[in-house]
Amino acid sequence: MTSKERKILLVGNPNVGKSALFSRLTGINVTVSNYPGTTVDVKSGKIKTKKIDAELIDVPGIYSLKATCDAEDVSCRMLDEGNVIVNVVDVTNLERNLYLTLQLLERKVPVIVALNFWDEREHKGISIDAKKLQKILGVPVVPTVAVSGEGINILVGKINDAKRNSRKTKNKWEEIGKIVSRVQTIRHHHHTFFQTLEDFSIKPATGIPLATVVIFLTFMAVRLIGEGLIRFIFNPLFSLYLAPVNLLSQNTGGFLHSVLIGTLINGKVDFLQSMGLLTTGIYVPLAMILPYVFAFYLVLGLLEDSGYLPRLAALVDSVMHRLGMHGLAIIPMMLGAGCNVPGVLATRILETKRQRFIAITLTAIAMPCMAQTAMIYGLLGRYGIRGIGTVFATLFVVWVVVGIILNRMSRGDVPETFLEVVPYRIPILSIVAKKLWVRIRYFSKDAVPYMLLGVFIINMLYFLGIISFLGNLASPIIVQLFGLPREAVAALVVGFFRKDVAVGMLLPLGLSMKQLIIASVVLTMYFPCIATFAVIFKELGIKNTLKSVAIMVGATLAVGGMLNLIL
Repeated sequence: MTSKERKILLVGNPNVGKSALFSRLTGINVTVSNYPGTTVDVKSGKIKTKKIDAELIDVPGIYSLKATCDAEDVSCRMLDEGNVIVNVVDVTNLERNLYLTLQLLERKVPVIVALNFWDEREHKGISIDAKKLQKILGVPVVPTVAVSGEGINILVGKINDAKRNSRKTKNKWEEIGKIVSRVQTIRHHHHTFFQTLEDFSIKPATGIPLATVVIFLTFMAVRLIGEGLIRFIFNPLFSLYLAPVNLLSQNTGGFLHSVLIGTLINGKVDFLQSMGLLTTGIYVPLAMILPYVFAFYLVLGLLEDSGYLPRLAALVDSVMHRLGMHGLAIIPMMLGAGCNVPGVLATRILETKRQRFIAITLTAIAMPCMAQTAMIYGLLGRYGIRGIGTVFATLFVVWVVVGIILNRMSRGDVPETFLEVVPYRIPILSIVAKKLWVRIRYFSKDAVPYMLLGVFIINMLYFLGIISFLGNLASPIIVQLFGLPREAVAALVVGFFRKDVAVGMLLPLGLSMKQLIIASVVLTMYFPCIATFAVIFKELGIKNTLKSVAIMVGATLAVGGMLNLIL
């Protein structure tokens, strides 16, 4: 076997810093794909030095080799494919982590142990004798700080020294106790600022106000960063881009001109209203959506790496129980705010089908993706909190009411879960930037083609007269129930392909604030985009998918009609 065929696996408990270590070793050239036969995402990249040329795989986190869910089952199966295992251990929780280490040593695969968070042990009054631990385990042991890079070169240099140790341990916890007593000593230490903040943010009396502040600041940060990028970077760039497009627009008339340039507004090109492939098709995803998506993923990355999200899950656990889920469900909801597809997939962390059905339905019905949120900002931003706040307040009420109804109508209980709350840490900007780059890259590959496809489809539907036919067919609902013009039916049709494109199509219609609010809420609720629908179908099956869609449509008709009456 040549070195180029080698596979190195990063294996460890959840929240031990594997992702940070993976990022340090591979840079930004990362591939994310489904493990064969599953929908579990696995990250892989290349690690290349003078001594090593191999594929590095970030195995989903596991506590033991006894699988309890799809992700853990994939992790266990992947262990048979690796040539070397880098066991990442949280040195501040040595006793818990060593259980998996002893199991890995029984598999007769070369292992090297990375004692991560080496810097934090000192802050917590923990001393570890790494050399003694290496002698006991019989494999290389290397202290590391993945976020800062400390010990990474030593770890890479010793990967080829990874050893097999076929030790068998009948009573692992007893053996772990003996190991820990020999290599670890703990002394008294005073609470650090972050440990005080940890206590402050987990207690309801102080944690709920803090969560409110965090969510509000997240909302404002996304808006301010997004608006700043549009005003000072993207709009000026598109002003330069406008000149050659205006030259093309002089050859007016014909089907090709309609598709590429769209309709001229007062004899000129308008990026928002022209609805051409080279105008609206390019401007909306790049200049209106991308800035807000960038801002959202930047803030999400900071929240992830700081350790706040697990605390938020623990904090809202009692509320989520009233909606038929436990606190972990807040994580798919947060992911759904970025994109509904990963939000739906993340519901696998919930143990029961009942919880997954409720979480998926609520994500699809009341959680606009970041691209759609960006368009809502663009539509209603000029109306301030009156416009934007009304949309999101309505969706929040829908989320709560529908959740309570589903909880009461669905059979079964909500089982308790054990959630690991990791320590607060200062996010490392380089790691956040790498994750941001990967997310933006995948978004860009998806957003622009779908936007162009949506604009092209609408042009074809108009050309063939289908929009007019659908407008007549849906007129009683669109016009009378929702109070929207017949032309809005085009946005509803395209909403099945991509929600943000559909919201963007409302811009040329000259709608009032009331109509924009109703249209934004209806587009969020009535049906998931085709990508989300495909994932929902795969996760729930045909029967529950149809049930979920029926709930979405019924709720949309009720809420859209009520908004038209109230506003």
